[in-house]
Amino acid sequence: MTRRILVVDDEPRFVRLVDANLSTEGYEVATASNGQEALEFVSNEVPDLVLLDVMMPVLDGFEACERIREFSNVPIIMLTAKGEEIHRVRGLNLGADDYVVKPFSAGELIARVEAVLRRAQVSEETARQSQFSHDDLTIDFAKAEVKRGEETVFLSATEYRLLLQFAHNIGKTLSAEELLSNVWGAEYSEDKEILWVCISRLRQKLEEDPKSPKHIVTKSGAGYTMPAE
Repeated sequence: MTRRILVVDDEPRFVRLVDANLSTEGYEVATASNGQEALEFVSNEVPDLVLLDVMMPVLDGFEACERIREFSNVPIIMLTAKGEEIHRVRGLNLGADDYVVKPFSAGELIARVEAVLRRAQVSEETARQSQFSHDDLTIDFAKAEVKRGEETVFLSATEYRLLLQFAHNIGKTLSAEELLSNVWGAEYSEDKEILWVCISRLRQKLEEDPKSPKHIVTKSGAGYTMPAE
């Protein structure tokens, strides 16, 4: 089945270039020129991935990302000329799955798109399993649903895939490099910032006290673990 990607940018020449690169790789492309149009498209059409520029009129990429995350876990890649750490972290904190800093090559863009789409897929093996519980945390693998107590927790595709790494390796300490390679891909093995932000977001959603976590625990100098109960 052809994957559909929404490209959101207010520069027509850039949109045409990205459209051509994605179409060449077999993707179906839809476009929007601002964050408000992106919101409306995602709510009505449900694309497989959103490429979201930051600097746009009406509603910028940061605001659009935050509002999309209120109702959808569609994978989002931020496209931005702002390469500074503060802007990358802001996008990740708002729920973006990845970011690409302009200017970028067609090869880099396609690689990032493919990596994020890979992470959004739940493996058939996982789907055949039933449920996993850890204290007040429950994962329904078949539904890809997470609950804390009786409350459903809304996770992005990347956050869910990261959580599965811990659930499938209960009691084992996983290094940052291992998590990055398994969740984001081997090309991300040194990008620890993206892991730190995602773990922080998970703790905010899953932990009763994020500063004293019980589900995702840091092992100083070694990595992270979900302790065996």
